[in-house]
Amino acid sequence: MSIADDTGGRGPLTRLDSRLREGPPDGPSGAGRGGAARWARAMKTARPVLFMTGTFLIILGAFMLIPALVNWWVERAEWLQFVESGLITSAVGAVLVKGFELRDFSLMPRQMFLLTVTTWVAVSAFAALPMVVLEHISFTDAFFETMSGITTTGSTIFARVRDLPPGLLIWRSLLQWLGGIGFIVMAVAVLPFLRIGGMRLFRTESSEWSGRVTPRAESTAKGIVLAYVALTVACAAAYRLAGMDLFDAVNHAMTTLSTGGYSTYDHSLAHFSRPAVHWVAVVFMALGSLPFVLYVKAGHGEPQLLFRDRQVRGFFGFVVFAVALMTVWLWASGLYPPGEALRRAAFNVVSVITTTGYVLGDYSLWGSAPLIFFFYLLFVGGCSGSTAGGIKIFRFQLSHIILFNHVGRLLHPRLTRVDKYNGRLVDEEVVLSIVGFSFFYTVTVAALSFALALLGLDFVSALSGAATAVGNVGPGLGSVIGPAGNFSTLPDLGKWLLSLGMLMGRLEIITVLVLLTPAFWRA
Repeated sequence: MSIADDTGGRGPLTRLDSRLREGPPDGPSGAGRGGAARWARAMKTARPVLFMTGTFLIILGAFMLIPALVNWWVERAEWLQFVESGLITSAVGAVLVKGFELRDFSLMPRQMFLLTVTTWVAVSAFAALPMVVLEHISFTDAFFETMSGITTTGSTIFARVRDLPPGLLIWRSLLQWLGGIGFIVMAVAVLPFLRIGGMRLFRTESSEWSGRVTPRAESTAKGIVLAYVALTVACAAAYRLAGMDLFDAVNHAMTTLSTGGYSTYDHSLAHFSRPAVHWVAVVFMALGSLPFVLYVKAGHGEPQLLFRDRQVRGFFGFVVFAVALMTVWLWASGLYPPGEALRRAAFNVVSVITTTGYVLGDYSLWGSAPLIFFFYLLFVGGCSGSTAGGIKIFRFQLSHIILFNHVGRLLHPRLTRVDKYNGRLVDEEVVLSIVGFSFFYTVTVAALSFALALLGLDFVSALSGAATAVGNVGPGLGSVIGPAGNFSTLPDLGKWLLSLGMLMGRLEIITVLVLLTPAFWRA
């Protein structure tokens, strides 16, 4: 497989429109030839997308054997349903692979947009099959749960998680773990190439796919997977030492590193009374929010890069500030003594900033100021190239640099300042992409919250529900979808809207919006 580059134009929409305007004219022979030409171009576009989607479905079907084995091991009869769901998923994937078989092909930007969205939707749809069969829930609820899982959002429709079969618990955690590594690869390799929201500032040799995937790119991809697996194993071991049993440790390790937030208990990690469990979660949630490419470079003898990176320093600086502020509030308000205030503040603040969504108590009861503070934190997110969602730290840093230098030029017109970030020039295209992303992010949250309000949700639930979906955080605010609630009571249309919001947030908004433009489908 190779990925063809296209450097014309300033952004993905411009390049896409120019490409779609090219192509053979229909000629004077009538609508028949024109229709045939459009069909041929459509099939040329869809063929590699369907082939790759089928490949992912085969892999997903194979992973369904893991929860099947778990249920079989504990002598639960539900193991057979996972096997059946896996066979159906793999069979559909095999049909797509065989029907659209390609030995060598190139992916243009248009196909990359379509493949990214199609894969996430198809995986979520087929991953929902075991939930429909085992729990006898509607496809809407099951799709919401799996979309929340694969996008590492962590919102759930299950009111009694502990009553679920062990296989289904491991399946939910596994979906988040797979979604986490999938997004890392996309953020490192695909989004910078498509110039999404300033992500090309983080191009590495692995994301320079102007031709075939290079051995260097393959080595980096393997290094990322290895780092992800190693950190997951370390997290599981730390949870085990902190007092969890093996099953809980494995589940929570997968949902911690992926910053997903699914738990095997209704009260999340508040179920565990040992403070060591909570501190382990704080450490590995933070580690999951760092750029995984830097882990690879650290493993290759450059550990100093992890500490010199401006985004990493900014992330930890903001976390320390937010935790300190919330700790002082909890202590000064008389809610908790200093040590307890620090633990609860650190856990909940890090969980929200990293978009993990674990909860340690209902922080919505701490007062109006903390409630507003946590609402702001829903938008922050972790670092680029990590498993975390949100707007991302680097966009806030770049916005500060651009604004500061702009104000300086206004005050001193003759002053020459060059916008740089991590030693790289911030050119006009990066500025425009960040402005565009920020605008569409805000519009998406606003439109989604308004739609939820039209469905009857109260102001807090509608606004926080939209923010937590697009930010891939998990719980919202308020009594319905807050830290102590769930999303089961929402109307079906609301769940579909939130599922769309989760998808858009995970794929950096513009990746999905491109598919909604007439230029994309014009043939």
